Amino acid sequence: MPVKAILTDIEGTTSAVSFVFDVLFPYARAHLPAYIRSHAEEPAVAAQIEAVRSESGEADANIERVIEILLGWIASDRKATSLKALQGMVWAQGYRAGQLKGHVYPDAVAALREWKTQGFGLYVYSSGSIQAQKLIFGCSEAGDLTSLFSGYFDTTSGHKREVASYQRIAEAIGLQAAEVLFLSDVVEELDAARQAGMQVCGVAREGGLLGKHPTVASFSLIEPRRY
Repeated sequence: MPVKAILTDIEGTTSAVSFVFDVLFPYARAHLPAYIRSHAEEPAVAAQIEAVRSESGEADANIERVIEILLGWIASDRKATSLKALQGMVWAQGYRAGQLKGHVYPDAVAALREWKTQGFGLYVYSSGSIQAQKLIFGCSEAGDLTSLFSGYFDTTSGHKREVASYQRIAEAIGLQAAEVLFLSDVVEELDAARQAGMQVCGVAREGGLLGKHPTVASFSLIEPRRY
């Protein structure tokens, strides 16, 4: 069954891990406290604050305690949906101010553009919020790349190491799982996507293999029509 769509991870795949850990996370850590204090009454922010209280089991946490919890989650790289949403809001402010530019590898930019012209549907699946995904690609060093993508998925579709997440995504895209090629730098994610029936290709930017999965070091080496 030929591939009709390509679903890609971001961190370590289209974009450098260092961009997330050395640029985005420090920016969120530095700006999140003030952002929450000044926007806590806004409905979108208030909803996420309540989600933090619920997930942490501290229903009565005041704003300063919520901030403390969030900073702890950032330090431990916790994949909490509420944290990802709030980080996305903080990053949006940074992108709008021109303080942040999304990193996307040049080979990924070139391949995505080529695949788009060839008629493949392009989708993103990352543990970062959909808002954060759109910011990385919309305010990238290569310009606004959002027109390349037909959809975005985050942990609201399920965690990335769970088979059901990929089944849900294939259904949302409207294709059989086997018609979707998933790209990632994490073996467990590739395993889950494969078990869901997707085609997979590992991206190991520094070389090496990702389990028993086909693995490349650059998007320029990926030929979707061969799957």
